[in-house]
Amino acid sequence: MMENKKKPNPIDIHVGSRIRLRRTMLGMSQEKLGESLGITFQQIQKYEKGTNRVGASRLQNISGILNVPVSFFFEDAPGENTSASGLAEASSSNYVVDFLSSSEGLQLNRAFVKITDPKVRRKLVDLVKALAAEAESE
Repeated sequence: MMENKKKPNPIDIHVGSRIRLRRTMLGMSQEKLGESLGITFQQIQKYEKGTNRVGASRLQNISGILNVPVSFFFEDAPGENTSASGLAEASSSNYVVDFLSSSEGLQLNRAFVKITDPKVRRKLVDLVKALAAEAESE
């Protein structure tokens, strides 16, 4: 059987999309991530699409470069046992993915992470909540 052109595993696709999510949150290019790992940006593309499976040691290197625990890449992975709270988390993380997939969300996130003063961050969150409440009441 020469059925080697099979579909990527859903977990590989999920892990790849989480790599892409975190990389874009940090404003890092595929080239830069590839360079840090000693591989081409095309290889990063294949990982992010789930076409190529990321090995355990490479995933650990990626987690170090992207400054997240390895578990980050498996959050809300398909086929996980989801308890009632797990379902709520899954929908909230989809909301985060949708937000960070938008141009405005990405710009906001990039600017926000550059603010180091926790008081300023808190005030910004309060401002956004106030603006949202005001828009809701109109």
